[in-house]
Amino acid sequence: MLHGRYSGNAFEKKFLPRLSSREIEQLDKENALVILPIGAVEQHGPHLPVYTDTLIGEGLLTEALNLIPDENVWVLPSLPYGKSSEHLGMSGTMTLSAATLQAVISDIAKSVSESGFKKLLLFNTHGGNHDLLNMMARDVRMETGMNVFRLNPDYSVINSLISEKEQKYGIHAGEVETSMVLALKEAWVNMELSPTEFVQLPEDTQHLYLKGTSYFAWVMNDISSTGVAGNAAMATLEKGEQIISLVSESFASAIKEMIRFNLDSVKSSM
Repeated sequence: MLHGRYSGNAFEKKFLPRLSSREIEQLDKENALVILPIGAVEQHGPHLPVYTDTLIGEGLLTEALNLIPDENVWVLPSLPYGKSSEHLGMSGTMTLSAATLQAVISDIAKSVSESGFKKLLLFNTHGGNHDLLNMMARDVRMETGMNVFRLNPDYSVINSLISEKEQKYGIHAGEVETSMVLALKEAWVNMELSPTEFVQLPEDTQHLYLKGTSYFAWVMNDISSTGVAGNAAMATLEKGEQIISLVSESFASAIKEMIRFNLDSVKSSM
């Protein structure tokens, strides 16, 4: 896979800032979907770059939009900083506060609306942004009247490639993310330093996990000494290519559905 930052359909033909103001004014905006990728700059263990989450978002966008070259979708520059306070204290973590991230997303969304667009996707590749972006999607809907969507990559489609333990506990810089960065920017990964570390929950744990509907609050220093949650040593470039391909197919399908969706049509007539 070739993943130059400004290569592929996503950036050659669907990167909104490459157009002039006049060209953007003349776009068919009625069903156009604008994508705002939101990542992070934060520690990802001793072996991965702090740019990992943002890089993965750009790679998935590149691959997904190559699959749907004729769809009415436009990509904004990635917002590389997210709410990464759970990684503070580890070198290289650059975080926004919740209030700052809310304000930035709100301002960008209003600008998208002012340009005449009616659909916005907040595409997130950092787990620490998840809850805040769910709340922001509704706020932006109320503030702008746009159809607003929220999407994290769907990693359930790769369960056959990784162990059940990795599925449940490999949430940061483990086998999945390390494999993906190998496929995207192999030279940015130091596999000789890739650790294996899983959180040690009591064997009878049934309701408390790191994510999901029932969980306990944690910061990275609570659950890991290396900054990793997962088995990074199991990562391979080939596995990364498979993961990117499968997740991108799911992503492309979701984009097509969003383009055809209109909130005005979902309420039952009485």
